[in-house]
Amino acid sequence: MKTQFENISPDANSSFRLLRNPQLNDVFYWHFHPEFELVFIENADGVRHVGEHISQYEGSDLVLIGSNIPHLNFDYNVKTDCEKVVLHIQPEFYQKVIKDVPEFSRIKALFQEASQGVAFGGETKKRVGKQLKNFHTLNSFEQFITAMRIFKLLAESGDKEFLHKEPYQNFYNQKEQERLRTIYAYVDEHYRGKIELAKIAELCNLSKEAFCRYFKKATGNTFIGFLNQYRISQAKRILMTGKNVSEACYECGFGSLSYFNRTFKKITNENPKEFKKRH
Repeated sequence: MKTQFENISPDANSSFRLLRNPQLNDVFYWHFHPEFELVFIENADGVRHVGEHISQYEGSDLVLIGSNIPHLNFDYNVKTDCEKVVLHIQPEFYQKVIKDVPEFSRIKALFQEASQGVAFGGETKKRVGKQLKNFHTLNSFEQFITAMRIFKLLAESGDKEFLHKEPYQNFYNQKEQERLRTIYAYVDEHYRGKIELAKIAELCNLSKEAFCRYFKKATGNTFIGFLNQYRISQAKRILMTGKNVSEACYECGFGSLSYFNRTFKKITNENPKEFKKRH
């Protein structure tokens, strides 16, 4: 099973990135990132796969995942109309805000426990889930205050389960993570235009042939396949803002509407018009 490195950009003027109801239930997205992740899902029965831990959750789930622990998207293969909120917390937030402040010693311990993966239940799950569902309505300062209250609740919770007995060790070394981060960051910045394979290979100090072999081995996907998946994910976001199919096609870097339609259906099992109508 190959692990995808996910490059995450925080929301503007924020230490966090918030995702609400990402449509990934038909995608097996086994991935990792340096950011801590707090995920809440409701009205769903699914698989909780974090690091080497695999279990089933029923009805709802609340899990804190540490930096660089590979995990599966919690809505994978979920058929119900579920609600999902994902809060990504920059590692710099832990280093600069939490780590050396005495008053945050309990929260510091929580972030250290996250290296084992932690699932929460009972009243903690209900209270935190409610606050996460309301998180998007707050301004950046209110989000910061609410996040600290959430971390305090989690730190003091007596209803938690460690998913690993010891901190999980990711087999990707720092050099590998930085190389993948460079690739993903370049794609994130340039996906709207033409991306030359030679340029990407140059960033990695590899020939085009060596880069293609490296990327396939590291991610389990070809670079073109990854680029198309990334562009289609952006196209979904554009369509959900109300723009039409042609606008989504060209804004996310496709030069041909027919190729865009074929690629969209291949990846999502529906055409862009069906997707737009459904949302």
